[in-house]
Amino acid sequence: MTTSHAQPMDVPRALRALRALAADPDETSHVFTIIDSLSGRAPDHLVGLFHRTPEGARLMREQPSIVPVLADREALRRMPEGSLGRAYLAFVESEGITADGLVAASDKGRARTPGVDPELEYAGQRMRDTHDLWHTVTGYKGDLLGETALLAFNVPQVWNPGIAMIVLLGVYRVRAVRVLPMVAAGFVRGLRARYLPAIDWEPLLALPIDEVRSRLGIVPVGDYEPLRTSQLRAEGHLAPRETELAMA
Repeated sequence: MTTSHAQPMDVPRALRALRALAADPDETSHVFTIIDSLSGRAPDHLVGLFHRTPEGARLMREQPSIVPVLADREALRRMPEGSLGRAYLAFVESEGITADGLVAASDKGRARTPGVDPELEYAGQRMRDTHDLWHTVTGYKGDLLGETALLAFNVPQVWNPGIAMIVLLGVYRVRAVRVLPMVAAGFVRGLRARYLPAIDWEPLLALPIDEVRSRLGIVPVGDYEPLRTSQLRAEGHLAPRETELAMA
């Protein structure tokens, strides 16, 4: 008998987090709360696709953590120029983020449910820990446009209603002409790409990024002008962050 990983939806909790994310798009923990609250049957899809390929089944069986690999910046710096590892390093350094930063945000945003299936726990952790590798291979930056487009890429990969809800919020929040084509293209790229959650990324890090993209069926996004939350605050579309924190 197949174990179901479906989870009851907590819509009020998701709406509270959605409102908080709208006020402060830089607080990543709200993203995890929304996804956690609206997963529904998406976990069945997530875990099931791991077992459909030898690569994914091995990952699920051995459950390696990629965080120590991605946190070792000196090792990444020694990788060949033009490799995925070097491109990933350039991305995280340009964005001022770390491999374990999403771990802390996830721990803050997710509900602590006792007795979570180990396979579901690992699948979620693997997606979280490789998120910035997805940024790297798709070419989306860590700005509002890039994050929204990458989440749109996620939708046909994992079919999580919470992710779709965040995409809609991103489209509404940005309200820029260029956001809709980027989001639509992100969705299409996600449909055409291989199933990224179950990819064994570790041996790909030393390979040329163009080769990795070819293997994964990904055409990177072209250059675009990023839109940062600091710009929205400067234009008065968002309250200053210290005001939001005082009201929280």
